[in-house]
Amino acid sequence: MRIDHVEVCNFRNYEKAKLDFHEHINVLYGDNAQGKTNILESLFVSGTTKSHKGSKDRELIRIGEDEAHIRVLLTKNDISHKIDMHLRKSKPKGIAIDGIPIRRSSELMGLINIIFFSPEDLKIIKNGPSERRRFINMELSQLDHVYLHDLGEYNKILNQRNKLLKQIYYNPSLKDTLEIWDGQLLDYGSRLIRRRREFVEQLKEIVYHINQKLTGGMEQLNVHYEPDAGEDQFEKKLKDSMEKDLRFMTTNVGPHRDDLSFFNGDVDLRKYGSQGQQRTCALSLKLAEIELVRQLIHDQPVLLLDDVLSELDRNRQNYLLDSIQDTQTIITCTGLEEFIDGKLTLDRVFRVVNGTISIESQK
Repeated sequence: MRIDHVEVCNFRNYEKAKLDFHEHINVLYGDNAQGKTNILESLFVSGTTKSHKGSKDRELIRIGEDEAHIRVLLTKNDISHKIDMHLRKSKPKGIAIDGIPIRRSSELMGLINIIFFSPEDLKIIKNGPSERRRFINMELSQLDHVYLHDLGEYNKILNQRNKLLKQIYYNPSLKDTLEIWDGQLLDYGSRLIRRRREFVEQLKEIVYHINQKLTGGMEQLNVHYEPDAGEDQFEKKLKDSMEKDLRFMTTNVGPHRDDLSFFNGDVDLRKYGSQGQQRTCALSLKLAEIELVRQLIHDQPVLLLDDVLSELDRNRQNYLLDSIQDTQTIITCTGLEEFIDGKLTLDRVFRVVNGTISIESQK
C-alpha cells in the first residue's frame, strides 16, 4: 500500500501544489509555519475524511476561497485508485473514488490505512480520555467497517437521546419515549464495548514487547481497557443513571466515556509516570499500531510523521527509524541534520517555503 501522488488546490496555505511520493522514505523540510504539516493533513483527510487536528472542513479551505480540492493517487494490492475530495464551506464534502461519487464518507474508510504521529501523540498518555478514545476509534474505523457503522449509529442515537433529555426538562410527559432510545443505545454500545475489548487485547501484547525493547527490559508495560460500563453492567448502569441524566440533561453512562490505562507494574503511568516513561509508552503505542495493522491487513500502512524526531532522544529515534524501514513514510522536519548519521535512506526530499514545494533530491 502506498500513496503515489497528491494534488491540493486552495487547501490551508496552498493555492496549488503537486507532489509525487517515493514508495519508501519521503521528507518535507523547512522552517516552521511554511505548510509542511498541511500536506500531511491533506493526506490524512483524503484517507479518513477527518483532520487529525479535529478541524472542520471550512477551516481547511484557504482564506478568501469558498472551496478546496484534494486528489490522491494510490496503489493497493497492485491496483491503482484515485480519491477526489471537494471541501466546501457551507455544504458537506463531496468524495469520489475512481471517478464514482460515494454517498457516505464511511465508504472511503479502509481504502488506505494511514497512521499519523505528531508531537501531540506523545501526550496521549497524560491527556484526557477523549484522545485515547479517538485513538481507538480512528484505528478500528479504518480496519473494521462493522465497527465504523456501529460507532456512527451509536453517536446518532446518543445525540438524539441527549436532545430528548433536554426536551423532557421542559415537557416531562416525553419521559416515556426515552426507553426507545435506551434499547438502541444498549444494542450499539454493547457492540462497541466488545470490539474495543478485542482490539486492546490484540494491541497489548505488541505494546508490551515493543516497550521491553525500548527500555532494555527495564519496564513491564500493560495496557488495560477501561469501559465505563461492561456489556453485562451497561443496562443496569444506564437505568441507575436515569435521574442524573435527567437532571444534567445528558447521558452519563456508555462507551463515549471509555478510557485506556497504562501500568508499569503497579504504577499508573497516566498519573505517576515520568515524562520519559509517558513518552516511551506513547511511542510504544504508535509503533504497536503500525504492527497491528500489518498483521490484520497483511500489508503496510502509510505512516505520516509530523516533526516527531525532534521530540525524541537518540535511542527512541533509532528504534522508530528501524521500525519503518519497510513502510512508506512521509516525514516533516525543520532540517535534515536529524538524518546525517545515515540511519535512514532519504529516497525523496522536498523543500517547503511559504506554501511552495520543490524537490531537492530523489531516487
